[in-house]
Amino acid sequence: MLNNKNLLLGGLFALSVAAAPALGAVSASEAARLGNDLTPFGSIKAGNAAGTIPAWTGGLTTPPAGYERSGQHHIDPFPGDQPQFTITAANMSQYKGQLSDGVRALLETYPTSFQVPVYISRRTHAVPEWVEDNVRKNAVSATIVGEGAGLDGAYGGYPFPILSGSNEEKAWQVMWNHLTRWRGVSVTRRASEVAVQGNGDYSLVTSQQEAFFNFYNPEGDEGDLDNVIFYYLSFTQSPPRLAGGAILIHETLNQIINPRNGWGYNAGQRRVRRAPNLGYDSPIAAADNLRTADDTDIFNGALDRYNWSYEGVKEIYVPYNNYRLSEDGLPYSEILGVAHVNPELTRWELHRVHVVEASLKDGERHIYSKRRFYVDEDSWNILLVDQYDGRGQLWRVTFGMAINYYELPGVWTVLDVYHDLQARRYHVLGLDTEEPGTRVFSNEVPNRRYYSPASLRRRSVR
Repeated sequence: MLNNKNLLLGGLFALSVAAAPALGAVSASEAARLGNDLTPFGSIKAGNAAGTIPAWTGGLTTPPAGYERSGQHHIDPFPGDQPQFTITAANMSQYKGQLSDGVRALLETYPTSFQVPVYISRRTHAVPEWVEDNVRKNAVSATIVGEGAGLDGAYGGYPFPILSGSNEEKAWQVMWNHLTRWRGVSVTRRASEVAVQGNGDYSLVTSQQEAFFNFYNPEGDEGDLDNVIFYYLSFTQSPPRLAGGAILIHETLNQIINPRNGWGYNAGQRRVRRAPNLGYDSPIAAADNLRTADDTDIFNGALDRYNWSYEGVKEIYVPYNNYRLSEDGLPYSEILGVAHVNPELTRWELHRVHVVEASLKDGERHIYSKRRFYVDEDSWNILLVDQYDGRGQLWRVTFGMAINYYELPGVWTVLDVYHDLQARRYHVLGLDTEEPGTRVFSNEVPNRRYYSPASLRRRSVR
């Protein structure tokens, strides 16, 4: 039986839906394009006219020889691929139209070390058939609630495979496709993050992370969500000064009605407390303040502090199929350069991306006055972000280094990299090549009580 809080939440949600026009759903005839001239997730199936972006032919769904189980470090399915050319500070003017402002700024800031090795483009993204089926259903039923605040009529797949409506509405739809993108049902991993100082020094912060993507619960439906997209647990394991701490998050679908719920466990006090400041531009201590709360996962959280604008589809060089960055046993010292990740280990490809710009609303507060997102047309992952300070100067540049997790299948980032151009430092999230394994995906559905504050305390004191 629902408690009074859930009844109130449901009532408020219903009122917000009733008060807002339906934004997003397309006609059945338009949705019929999915799987025909469009991929099952809404991108253009054909390649580009120049032949530099291939047609989508089904993606990568079969692991290469030698890959045996989820959690094993990924084997590069394209070991013979070599860079076709490399973009440097010296020749970047030739490729200006296909580089983000942030990538150009990094080339200019680190002209002797930062490079963009460009490989043949491979459209590897794919999703399971049941997710494809849900995407087709969502296309004709999913709508935006309020001013981008939430969703209605969507479950188990990208809500807006075909964008529609006004410029602002399309921008909201792109961002919601990212926020609810396919990343499996449940996932566990042990990984590290580092803040690399100007002299190249760094210290690892290692944690065990678990997530259940409630939006993709194969045993549920939209009515079972209870306004929660996913549940997330993270237990800090090192260094000793941070070990024992933990964080629990219930990521809400409509954060205006009910902001994300967060709890923290303090090992010294042996207490679980509410963590109300896990949103917007709250600094992340483990990242040495190089990442904000809503920088995590490239972008997360509510859209309400910005005005949103859809800038269309462009062909941009983005980090893609970065299997060398997940190579078993690769030392972190080889990945982490003084000013940026070792470019020799990165792979960039030309892909079509949706470009979305967010400008801070008058009267709202955030350390970023403007943000520009480059969102993969196939996987709906944000792969590049340019972020501007209060003076309008480009400040921070984010990379989502993507691979296809062929055991899912689906594209997700293997490393998230955050550059501060002004401080000349950077932060990396997701290092695990020195660990015995990597992400472990499961289709098992956990009991939601596993992700409760009471469970957090019990598990933390063991």
